[in-house]
Amino acid sequence: MRDLIQVICENLDRTIEVEMGTSLLDIQRQYLPKGPHPYLAAYVNNRIKELNYKVYTPITVRYIDATHFEGIRVYERTASFILQRAVRELYPEHKFYIRHSMLRGFYCEIEGRDGISAREAEAIRTRMEELVDAAIPIIRSRVRSIDAAMEFTRLGFDDKTELLNTRPRLYSTLYSLGDMKGYFYGALAPSTDYIRLFDIRPYYNGFYVVLPGRSHPDALKPLVAQDKLFDIFHQYKEWVDIMGVPTVGRLNAKVLAGDASELIKIAEAFHEKRLARIADTIAAANRSQGTRMVLISGPSSSGKTTSAKRLGIQLRILGLNPVLISLDDYFVNRDKTPRDADGEYDYEALEAIDLRLFNDHLQRLFAGESLPVPRYDFITGKRQWHDNPLRLDDRSVLIVEGIHGLNPRLTPSIPDHMKFKIYISCFTSVSMDNLSRIATTDNRLLRRMVRDNATRGHNAQATLARWESVRRGEEKHIFPYQENADVMFNSSLFYEISVLRPYAERILREVPDTVPEYGEAKRLLKFLDNFIPIDPAEIPPTSLLREFIGGSSFRY
Repeated sequence: MRDLIQVICENLDRTIEVEMGTSLLDIQRQYLPKGPHPYLAAYVNNRIKELNYKVYTPITVRYIDATHFEGIRVYERTASFILQRAVRELYPEHKFYIRHSMLRGFYCEIEGRDGISAREAEAIRTRMEELVDAAIPIIRSRVRSIDAAMEFTRLGFDDKTELLNTRPRLYSTLYSLGDMKGYFYGALAPSTDYIRLFDIRPYYNGFYVVLPGRSHPDALKPLVAQDKLFDIFHQYKEWVDIMGVPTVGRLNAKVLAGDASELIKIAEAFHEKRLARIADTIAAANRSQGTRMVLISGPSSSGKTTSAKRLGIQLRILGLNPVLISLDDYFVNRDKTPRDADGEYDYEALEAIDLRLFNDHLQRLFAGESLPVPRYDFITGKRQWHDNPLRLDDRSVLIVEGIHGLNPRLTPSIPDHMKFKIYISCFTSVSMDNLSRIATTDNRLLRRMVRDNATRGHNAQATLARWESVRRGEEKHIFPYQENADVMFNSSLFYEISVLRPYAERILREVPDTVPEYGEAKRLLKFLDNFIPIDPAEIPPTSLLREFIGGSSFRY
């Protein structure tokens, strides 16, 4: 008699019975109709699992493809694994680096090579296509960490060895693509033939791997020049290399050696120096062309508010009188906020701002009037009013911070020569290892989760539930305008995830396994497990990180 297991398939909205030990892949092939995009992984009881996962107890399963937030990550991780093997075969004597994200893909370099030619890019693409056509299985295994470290050492992956050695665990999860070994903090597709769409293009000193996006997983977007953004990534990557913390393993080693205090001081001093230089540029523009307005934009939890306040201090040193306004305070009342495609409040839409009131206030302030400005209460969702009115004098520079700062529709009546535009984001510069980058979105999500819990009364589940909508809004309303900036500022601090870990872990563990957000909570917990915690005691009260963990000397 066969042992049958009940499986509730959310894609089919019904219960099916399968033999004990059946894989998710076999269930999908037998029961699910073929969709427009291949299924890449699945949520089992709200936890992400590879399709090779076998069923031994009753479960609820939800299959996902590249249109899903986590599905596109599975696609990207698997593509990077195929890329690693292709490059190792073509350049066996050279180290390979996946440096950072770029649009829908990532930028890579081969050590000792000052760029690659179009012919070499074609060779990498061709080898990847051959690996894809071979449908090579990707095998997940649990091995003793000491054995994994020895294997990575044998392969010359000292960065992976250092990571495993600084996070002592008896067992670790490894992935194999033939004789290629990888370490990832997320699921991969079951075999190489799931990754059909990609391109390799020469770029700067290396090459750009082009991948599809979640909104259009069956097409590659044309390469859009992002020179300013690339320069910021590249500068900070070079800097963390010089500081000796290019990877999490190196960072952990310094923390374990007692160097956390010095790391904090260096990172904070670097921020201060960068802000001082930006202030010098603004002051020069004020003198030469009458710049009176600084617009600071950036995605959620990029640190716009604290950066604006610290920039204001630097401008005061130069004899200017900064006056700060937050666009968040010009939100319409919650019941007037536009909704997104899911029916949720769309705070990322420009229409969530009372544009008429905001532009009326700008005109009156620059005309020399004194007027009260609003204050938005995130708890009640209603506008309040400051008691003290604002007024600009001859030395004043108006600093406006908010996600729409670089959108020309925000300030159509202000002449361009009066505006100085800054784009701020958390361009995470430390990598998990040389081949596994840390997503900037994960860094910002951790920041937002910790801050929302402390100041806005939201638990981790609520923040996770809204994050996909936030990301859609950023892609639509913020990222298209980032290259309009006169200057970009990287708000990341290379030590910060080590500080955020205990704050985030506490609230992530409160997410129940009965909700869809549980899977993302578990993924983030697994990610955070790679970092040795840092005590926040020595973080100065003016640090940007204090905006999220508390203890800031600034008023928000």
